Amino acid sequence: MVVVIPAYEPNEELENLVSELNCMNYRIVIVNDGSSPDKNVIFERLKDKATILHHTVNYGKGRAIKTALHYISEHMPEESGVVTVDADGQHQSNDIVSVCQSLRYHNEKLILGVRKFEGKVPLRSRFGNAVTRAVFSLASGKKLWDTQTGLRAFRTELIPFMLNIKGDRYEYEMNMLLNCVECGVDWVEVPIRTVYLNDRNTYSHFHPFKDSLRIYQSILKFSGSSFISFVLDYILFNIFSLFLGILSFRNPIFFSNILARVISCGFNYHLNKKYVFHSYGNHMKALKYFTLAFGILAANTVLLQILTTIGIPAFSAKIITEIILFIGSMLVQRFLIFIPEKNKISYQRSERTHHADNYKY
Repeated sequence: MVVVIPAYEPNEELENLVSELNCMNYRIVIVNDGSSPDKNVIFERLKDKATILHHTVNYGKGRAIKTALHYISEHMPEESGVVTVDADGQHQSNDIVSVCQSLRYHNEKLILGVRKFEGKVPLRSRFGNAVTRAVFSLASGKKLWDTQTGLRAFRTELIPFMLNIKGDRYEYEMNMLLNCVECGVDWVEVPIRTVYLNDRNTYSHFHPFKDSLRIYQSILKFSGSSFISFVLDYILFNIFSLFLGILSFRNPIFFSNILARVISCGFNYHLNKKYVFHSYGNHMKALKYFTLAFGILAANTVLLQILTTIGIPAFSAKIITEIILFIGSMLVQRFLIFIPEKNKISYQRSERTHHADNYKY
């Protein structure tokens, strides 16, 4: 078993962790992810206890993990598994052992050391995990208590799969989970201690805004496609309402809504299928989608009629209606229509695979 530790601006906690792991006879690969020169003394003291790889600049946690995995596949092919560990002291040696032991019993799965966020936990961390947990469940259809855990173990046969996953920074870990869902790799959750070394978790190098945007990319894609479709639907609704009103057409709002929805839902289906959920294939998905579209259209029309009847202007009522139905539409599409295909894991490296041409020993 090889312990992989991506390290950026580490402190003495890294040295303490390595010393404990050495006593347990783990092989260790540490990636210095572009730390400042004053941290070289730490890596120098560790060079006899672990394999140290150096990035010349800060590429990010995901790239550091890939660098270590590439090194292991080339120089330690005899090892049975890999466990990734954070360098900031949040992962205790006994929890690392528990995760590694679980891999022995579930070697076909991804093992996750999950925190329950009980006790004295920084508000930023508690809130961040709650949000990403909800987003992950919405985007994948899977429940996971701790989506941000860096303590993960898997067999070495999965290294090519892990190298093919996109992302160089914190989004890599979220993409790993989403790719596992898509390819049918299940996981086991192993409870671990929730450890923060200070009240504000200042040792973390997570940037709340930039890294959150990367992590939430999947949900943002869906929101983007839905927003574009909404704009199209809203423009068409207004055009048809104006045109049918000029013609003194009976109940122009009703028919304008139907015409606009028929056009926009076909456009939305294409976007979500190809660019958001990356789901290709059969006529059954199209049938399910347009069945959903019919149900949404019916609910949309009824709600729109109610809102306009009570005196809300049609243009405003249309916006209110779309917002109310948005979440329900996304949930049905993710969980019932664009379901990820299972058992499509690849054990071959793609042309996008990270190559270790950016580090030195």
